[in-house]
Amino acid sequence: MRSLTRVVYLVLLAVCPALNAADVSHSQWNQLLQDHVQMGPKGQQSRVDYAGFKKNEAALNSYVARLSNVSQPNFDSWSDDAQLAFLINAYNAWTVKLILSRYPKLDSIKDIGFFWSSPWSKRFIPLLGETRSLDDIEHNLIRGTARYGEPRIHFAVNCASIGCPALLNRAYKAETLESQLDTVSRNFLSDRRRNGVVNGVLVVSPIFKWYVQDFSKGWQGATSLRAYLAIYAKALGLSDAEKAQLISGKLAIAYSDYDWALNDVGE
Repeated sequence: MRSLTRVVYLVLLAVCPALNAADVSHSQWNQLLQDHVQMGPKGQQSRVDYAGFKKNEAALNSYVARLSNVSQPNFDSWSDDAQLAFLINAYNAWTVKLILSRYPKLDSIKDIGFFWSSPWSKRFIPLLGETRSLDDIEHNLIRGTARYGEPRIHFAVNCASIGCPALLNRAYKAETLESQLDTVSRNFLSDRRRNGVVNGVLVVSPIFKWYVQDFSKGWQGATSLRAYLAIYAKALGLSDAEKAQLISGKLAIAYSDYDWALNDVGE
């Protein structure tokens, strides 16, 4: 009996981290996204029904409260994918909360900031034992650790702007994170309004200029922005010759404009 009890104990101990991660269900956020995010053709862009979110804000409040209840030790026990999915969802959910704090009296997320501070530096998020900002989640919890090393988060976290990669109408989950990050990356890079060759120049989103270091840290062997973009040559619509020119440095790179207008369905 003692042996059986010990076996049961060890099994429970082994699965506890997985159970803890699973306890933080993102199903409520998934349903909100399904109800209030409209995906454009080929998933290249999306628009958000903020008015609908406003009417259903109680459900959003319930979801973010659940995220706030997660302790740091609990979070630390999860897999990398579970942690990253949690942080991406948290960033996106609280971005919607930030927009709703002023909606509909704003045209851009930048309207929430002041000349001495940005909306991303506003500390209003109770998460992992501290009151955090969106910048804190993105730049410290996600980018500030070597644990994830995942440049594709820039196509997953959403800044509530038309120029931003689409807000996916599904919650990120540990078990599907890899495929979701791959999909949102390829969808964004295949959007010819923001990425592609124009008059012999590869024009890409300024996201690649702002975070060039993230795209040059060795993900899939890419130690430069050019090498990273070459991985997505097909999504960018590059011919074999253009891909070779990109890698060799002969294909010039320029950056498109970034549209900070609110990604509202009414826009």
